[in-house]
Amino acid sequence: MAGRRLLDLLFVRGVVEAVEEVAYRTRLLRLSGAVGLEWTPGQQVRVHVKDLLAAQTWLHGLRDVLRTYSVWDYEPETGRLELYVLDHDGAGPGTRWAHTAEPGQEVVFGKPEGRFVTRPAAYHVFVGEETACVPFGAMLRALPAAEAVHGAIEIARPEGRLPLPRGEELTWRYRGDKSAASSLSLVEAVRGLSLPAEPGVAYVAGEARTVQAVRDHFVRERGWPRGAVLVKPFWTPGKRGLE
Repeated sequence: MAGRRLLDLLFVRGVVEAVEEVAYRTRLLRLSGAVGLEWTPGQQVRVHVKDLLAAQTWLHGLRDVLRTYSVWDYEPETGRLELYVLDHDGAGPGTRWAHTAEPGQEVVFGKPEGRFVTRPAAYHVFVGEETACVPFGAMLRALPAAEAVHGAIEIARPEGRLPLPRGEELTWRYRGDKSAASSLSLVEAVRGLSLPAEPGVAYVAGEARTVQAVRDHFVRERGWPRGAVLVKPFWTPGKRGLE
């Protein structure tokens, strides 16, 4: 089939190896078969949560075909790729896909992409909420142990903590049932961090308005160059298409 051959040229095929609940509202999807991809910790993949070749997909539009997920871990030699997928409010296509995925199921996705990765720095600061924890896990794992790490992570509750490498070096905040949007709590946590006088590099990810507020803190209050604050707005209420 011509359409399937074209997909094989443009995308990667994997198979669900395991599905596991790993934290509050978070599940691990472990895929196999993706051998030899180039991946830098912090990058993401675009997953086909619907069959692109199905007639129903074209009848209902293509906007809900792809969902972007940061990669938790990847082994190029074995082809094992791990995604940590968060449950979001509502029953969107990505949530439905994650809840119905089962071992043996084929998954089609794009090759790893994105520039939200670590840079050489005097030290590294990680700031975000649940949606930031997956790329942060990969980035922290890849950092040499000798490089200094600081940061603030805000999540709903303690049982939602992912096993972040060097997580004991980060400040954790729990917001309960409050929204992560426009989070003053996270900004205050960052304001309270004791950082060296010279700038390092900050990696700030999560809800768009909170990300902007944290960047403003680094630039306006701490006097950091804007280029030293890398931001990744994954979502914001009422808007689609952020990643």
